[in-house]
Amino acid sequence: MKIDRMIGILSVLLQKDKVTAPYLAEKFEVSRRTINRDIEDLCRAGIPLVTTQGANGGISIMDGYKMDSTLLTSSDMQDILAGLRSLDSVSGTNQVAQLMEKLSAGSSAIMPGSQSILIDLSSWYKDSLVPKIRMLREATDAGRTVRFQYYSPTGESSREMEPYYLIFRWAGWYVWGYCTARGDYRLFKLNRMTGLRPGETFKKRKAPLPDLSNERLFPCVYRVKALIEPMYRWRLVEEYGPDCFSVQEDGRLLFSFGFTDEESILGWILSFRGKAELLEPEELREKLSQIGKRLEEQYSDS
Repeated sequence: MKIDRMIGILSVLLQKDKVTAPYLAEKFEVSRRTINRDIEDLCRAGIPLVTTQGANGGISIMDGYKMDSTLLTSSDMQDILAGLRSLDSVSGTNQVAQLMEKLSAGSSAIMPGSQSILIDLSSWYKDSLVPKIRMLREATDAGRTVRFQYYSPTGESSREMEPYYLIFRWAGWYVWGYCTARGDYRLFKLNRMTGLRPGETFKKRKAPLPDLSNERLFPCVYRVKALIEPMYRWRLVEEYGPDCFSVQEDGRLLFSFGFTDEESILGWILSFRGKAELLEPEELREKLSQIGKRLEEQYSDS
């Protein structure tokens, strides 16, 4: 990937006064033309690099603007590379790991020899997720639409969108882009997309960044109160934090939290297998009762 190579080039230049393009090309296993493009991109990003010709020529950081190597400390580089390395988990390659091995070869003071932070972004669906992410990245870079079948609580539909951002949030992957069917920007969950394929080229819009605040995407429609057996204290702490409940005199936990839809509430309460009593909203107590009766009828014969 280009970004990890550019960070690697910058790291080398912070450690050495001058290096040649052939040296960098060999180190990062790319062509000299690719290295020259990377140097141009680093200059456009505001890094003052100069190239000199001749026997003692090479690439260096401009005199008078020399950056102190402490600009990227060992701790800084660990954080940067931990983030980059996490992309290996969904790219299907080991490009960042290979880069780290190359930069660590000289026991550099700026490049840590080991990593204490490991991030895996692949989730349970790595086999199907990796090709989707690869295709969406390629389509975004090339300015091509993507077509797919989408499954949502409201049903199944065929969609076409202009992809702009890949997003990892709420322990899952999403793509944000302009949906041609709806004529507006939409957020699609990758695990609900099937039959993903490239479409036609499009002229890129000035796409707004998505508002991913919980308040907007998961507004509080229902205020839930429930009494839950203390054996599930660990689950309440994990899912909603230690402040979502109070301990009652009988030891049960009085839970209070805001939910977006009733399906989430009903499924959540039922997942406690009778060890949770829904107090509010009152209208959902009757629905739980009806579900219980249907379950009893369904399994009474067995």
